[in-house]
Amino acid sequence: MACNDNENLLHAYFDGELDLAHSLEFENHLKSCAECSRDFEAQRAMRKSLSAANLYERAPESLRAKLRVQLPGEMPVQSVSPQRRSAIEWLAVAAAIFIAIVLGVRMIPDIVGGRQHTNLLAEQIVASHIRSLQPGHLFDVQSTDQHTVKPWFDGKLDFAPQVTDLANEGFPLIGGRLDYLDHRDVAALVYQRQKHFINVFIWPGDSKAANVSEAQAIRGYNVVSWQRGGMDFCAVSDLNSAELEQFAKLLQH
Repeated sequence: MACNDNENLLHAYFDGELDLAHSLEFENHLKSCAECSRDFEAQRAMRKSLSAANLYERAPESLRAKLRVQLPGEMPVQSVSPQRRSAIEWLAVAAAIFIAIVLGVRMIPDIVGGRQHTNLLAEQIVASHIRSLQPGHLFDVQSTDQHTVKPWFDGKLDFAPQVTDLANEGFPLIGGRLDYLDHRDVAALVYQRQKHFINVFIWPGDSKAANVSEAQAIRGYNVVSWQRGGMDFCAVSDLNSAELEQFAKLLQH
């Protein structure tokens, strides 16, 4: 991989635009190239700081006062005939209907865009799961003890992931690692069901989101997503859908 091509690859990697083969190639290159590794860490630090920064700035009170002075005063109230009043009311209703239609049309791209983002994130999650199955990628910390895995994340993330051992239910915890999804660091917990590995990705989400599970299949892998306690969870595995949904319900309790 030529280093002069890495700037474009770096941005594509962070934006989730690389396929699995190119992502693995890029990650392997980072291990052997100190310069590109420094660029990668600098870019990740910058994106993390920007996402945490409050870029909103309130307009100064002097500007607000100036605008109030320039606004026209109240218009004098004039009597309106019943016929004219009816026409005005009809026009108001028609205008309201027109505005509602326009707003509805404008919302369609937002809804579609939201679905596209959700699908892209699910694709990233499946790609991260597949990448983790490559030799040496599954664990940063390997342990069946939740009291070993949970403290390992301290200081490495800006949140504390929930870590639950489900060995008694047939889904033993076997480790965890750091991963990167949707422009942020996330926790990845690794469970096992017989010979099947399950990745559970955890990151801060919408605290007002309903606790509703959503299941789907992507490229032959089953994916179950849910929200709980202001956090987003996503479990992915080649395990059959019924057992994966059973696993997800156990984590939600």
